[in-house]
Amino acid sequence: MSRTARAFWLRTPGEGEIRAVELPEPGPGDAVVRTLYSGASRGTETLVFRGGVPRSQCSAMRAPFQEGEFPAPVKYGYLAVGVVEHGPAELVGRTVFCLYPHQTRFVVPATALTPVPDDVPAARAVLVGTVETAVNALWDAAPLVGDRIAVVGGGMVGCSVAALLAGVPGARVELVDADPARVAVAAALCVGFATPDAAAGDCDLVVHASATDAGLARSLELLAAEGEVV
Repeated sequence: MSRTARAFWLRTPGEGEIRAVELPEPGPGDAVVRTLYSGASRGTETLVFRGGVPRSQCSAMRAPFQEGEFPAPVKYGYLAVGVVEHGPAELVGRTVFCLYPHQTRFVVPATALTPVPDDVPAARAVLVGTVETAVNALWDAAPLVGDRIAVVGGGMVGCSVAALLAGVPGARVELVDADPARVAVAAALCVGFATPDAAAGDCDLVVHASATDAGLARSLELLAAEGEVV
């Protein structure tokens, strides 16, 4: 088993580098994972990369196995899928998901790993973190049967939210994005689609996932009286 790895570090805002890493000796409850895929969250990690994490949010935005501090140097990330090379017998050889930064191999407590079902491709499993975000958004939003709903922003999070909302009985769900090509994605998710200027109003619920001021402003405009933006 190799005891070294390579990791992506933000050296200074706007500048990253690959660093050699010496892996710690795994304990009896640890697992060694060789990374297959590592996903980057476009919104959150772009904010981190440019050094834009507000000082008041530094604690809340820490990743589970982050090293360093904001703004930099920092090793950040939380979408890793790999194969267990060493650890509990029931996990060795299994494909797993872990909230770990971008690193080719790492050591974590086995309890930090989630086995990936055999019928889920490893490349797709990096979306687990995004789906978790979408589930949390729906818990906050608490959509009701028959609600008129818009999801503003058709990125990874917005599409995941729309996919879950598509299962709400009787709900009118519309994905709103400035890119008209997202109409194909909306169709695959079984929801409606509109560009911001053509979106349906009188919404009981709007989930804002565009990470833009314009998207938030449009979200507020789409609300019905007593409606809610998440």
